[in-house]
Amino acid sequence: MSGTQAYYELYRQTSVGQALTDTLDDLISDNRVQPQLAIKILVHFDRIMTETLADKVKARLSFKGHLDTYRFCDDVWTFQVKDLNIKLENQNQVTTDRVKIVSCNSKRPGEV
Repeated sequence: MSGTQAYYELYRQTSVGQALTDTLDDLISDNRVQPQLAIKILVHFDRIMTETLADKVKARLSFKGHLDTYRFCDDVWTFQVKDLNIKLENQNQVTTDRVKIVSCNSKRPGEV
């Protein structure tokens, strides 16, 4: 992949991404890390999360629920689903009252 390719920043909102961001903020506040280095670390995190999930995660699931709202903006779909029943590959089932699904195109605009 190209060294200048931009990656989605959505994994920064995960618990791991939030912990990384909070830690980098603390390090910047303590003058232990320059803000430019923190940005490079976050960009690296975006790339590694995207590539690792694409290459390593092969699990599948199916789900059924009631679509509450949906949105499509900047090649990103966002769905909010109520009363969701999720069936995992191993036939285990999980239910939840509400879930938000964010789906991004695997190829960025202009990418071949």
